[in-house]
Amino acid sequence: MPDTPFHVELVAVESRIYSGEATFVSAQTTEGAIGLLANHEATLGQLAPGGYVAIDEVDGNRRVAAVQGGFISVTGEVVTILAESAEWARDVDEAAERSVLESAEKGSVEYLRAESRLRAVEVLQQVK
Repeated sequence: MPDTPFHVELVAVESRIYSGEATFVSAQTTEGAIGLLANHEATLGQLAPGGYVAIDEVDGNRRVAAVQGGFISVTGEVVTILAESAEWARDVDEAAERSVLESAEKGSVEYLRAESRLRAVEVLQQVK
Protein backbone atom coordinates (compact mmCIF):
# COMPACT_ATOMS: atom_id res chain seq x y z
CA MET A 1 0.00 0.00 0.00
CA PRO A 2 1.50 3.32 -1.09
CA ASP A 3 0.57 5.29 2.04
CA THR A 4 1.61 2.70 4.63
CA PRO A 5 4.50 4.15 6.66
CA PHE A 6 7.74 2.37 7.45
CA HIS A 7 10.88 3.35 9.34
CA VAL A 8 13.93 4.78 7.54
CA GLU A 9 17.45 5.34 8.87
CA LEU A 10 20.09 7.24 6.88
CA VAL A 11 23.48 6.94 8.50
CA ALA A 12 26.80 8.31 7.26
CA VAL A 13 30.20 7.50 8.69
CA GLU A 14 30.24 10.72 10.67
CA SER A 15 26.65 10.72 12.02
CA ARG A 16 23.00 9.71 11.75
CA ILE A 17 21.51 11.97 9.09
CA TYR A 18 17.86 10.90 9.28
CA SER A 19 15.57 8.73 11.34
CA GLY A 20 11.84 8.80 10.69
CA GLU A 21 8.76 7.43 8.99
CA ALA A 22 8.31 7.41 5.22
CA THR A 23 5.85 6.17 2.62
CA PHE A 24 8.39 5.76 -0.20
CA VAL A 25 12.17 5.61 -0.62
CA SER A 26 14.09 5.63 -3.88
CA ALA A 27 17.82 5.21 -4.40
CA GLN A 28 20.39 4.69 -7.09
CA THR A 29 22.17 1.37 -6.76
CA THR A 30 24.84 -0.26 -8.86
CA GLU A 31 22.06 -2.43 -10.33
CA GLY A 32 19.84 0.56 -11.19
CA ALA A 33 17.28 2.75 -9.48
CA ILE A 34 15.05 1.12 -6.87
CA GLY A 35 11.84 2.23 -5.22
CA LEU A 36 10.68 0.90 -1.88
CA LEU A 37 7.22 0.81 -0.31
CA ALA A 38 6.09 -0.77 2.97
CA ASN A 39 6.32 -4.56 3.13
CA HIS A 40 9.06 -4.75 0.50
CA GLU A 41 10.96 -8.04 0.26
CA ALA A 42 14.23 -8.16 2.16
CA THR A 43 16.85 -6.57 -0.05
CA LEU A 44 20.48 -5.55 0.11
CA GLY A 45 21.92 -3.21 -2.50
CA GLN A 46 25.12 -1.29 -3.09
CA LEU A 47 24.62 2.44 -3.58
CA ALA A 48 25.89 3.79 -6.89
CA PRO A 49 28.90 6.11 -6.79
CA GLY A 50 27.70 9.70 -7.06
CA GLY A 51 24.11 8.73 -6.30
CA TYR A 52 21.18 9.96 -4.26
CA VAL A 53 18.53 8.73 -1.86
CA ALA A 54 15.02 10.27 -1.83
CA ILE A 55 12.73 9.88 1.19
CA ASP A 56 9.03 10.75 0.93
CA GLU A 57 7.92 11.39 4.50
CA VAL A 58 4.45 10.63 5.85
CA ASP A 59 3.62 14.36 6.02
CA GLY A 60 4.22 14.71 2.26
CA ASN A 61 7.66 16.33 2.47
CA ARG A 62 10.44 14.97 0.29
CA ARG A 63 14.02 14.83 1.53
CA VAL A 64 16.82 14.08 -0.90
CA ALA A 65 20.44 13.38 0.00
CA ALA A 66 23.50 13.12 -2.20
CA VAL A 67 25.30 9.96 -1.09
CA GLN A 68 28.79 8.67 -1.74
CA GLY A 69 29.12 4.91 -1.57
CA GLY A 70 27.55 2.52 0.87
CA PHE A 71 24.62 0.13 1.08
CA ILE A 72 20.84 0.07 1.38
CA SER A 73 19.19 -2.68 3.39
CA VAL A 74 15.52 -3.59 3.66
CA THR A 75 14.46 -5.88 6.50
CA GLY A 76 10.89 -6.18 7.68
CA GLU A 77 9.51 -2.68 8.11
CA VAL A 78 12.89 -0.88 8.19
CA VAL A 79 15.00 0.62 5.41
CA THR A 80 18.56 1.38 6.45
CA ILE A 81 20.91 3.39 4.27
CA LEU A 82 24.57 3.20 5.30
CA ALA A 83 26.54 5.78 3.30
CA GLU A 84 30.19 6.72 3.35
CA SER A 85 28.99 10.33 3.25
CA ALA A 86 25.65 12.04 2.77
CA GLU A 87 24.38 15.60 2.59
CA TRP A 88 20.97 17.13 2.02
CA ALA A 89 20.22 18.53 -1.43
CA ARG A 90 18.77 21.68 0.16
CA ASP A 91 22.27 22.55 1.42
CA VAL A 92 23.96 22.31 -2.00
CA ASP A 93 25.39 25.40 -3.72
CA GLU A 94 24.45 24.61 -7.32
CA ALA A 95 26.73 27.21 -8.91
CA ALA A 96 29.76 25.94 -7.00
CA GLU A 97 29.02 22.33 -7.95
CA ARG A 98 28.61 23.21 -11.64
CA SER A 99 31.98 24.94 -11.48
CA VAL A 100 33.53 21.78 -10.02
CA LEU A 101 32.04 19.70 -12.86
CA GLU A 102 33.67 22.01 -15.41
CA SER A 103 37.09 21.93 -13.77
CA ALA A 104 37.41 18.42 -12.29
CA GLU A 105 38.59 15.39 -14.21
CA LYS A 106 35.64 13.23 -15.24
CA GLY A 107 35.40 10.22 -12.94
CA SER A 108 37.46 11.80 -10.16
CA VAL A 109 36.18 11.90 -6.58
CA GLU A 110 35.50 15.64 -6.88
CA TYR A 111 33.60 15.14 -10.12
CA LEU A 112 31.45 12.32 -8.72
CA ARG A 113 30.61 14.34 -5.59
CA ALA A 114 29.56 17.36 -7.64
CA GLU A 115 27.53 15.15 -9.98
CA SER A 116 25.82 13.49 -7.00
CA ARG A 117 25.00 16.81 -5.36
CA LEU A 118 23.50 18.24 -8.55
CA ARG A 119 21.50 15.07 -9.22
CA ALA A 120 20.10 15.23 -5.68
CA VAL A 121 19.03 18.85 -6.25
CA GLU A 122 17.27 17.84 -9.49
CA VAL A 123 15.40 15.02 -7.75
CA LEU A 124 14.37 17.35 -4.92
CA GLN A 125 12.94 19.81 -7.45
CA GLN A 126 10.90 17.15 -9.28
CA VAL A 127 7.19 17.16 -8.63
CA LYS A 128 5.96 13.92 -7.07
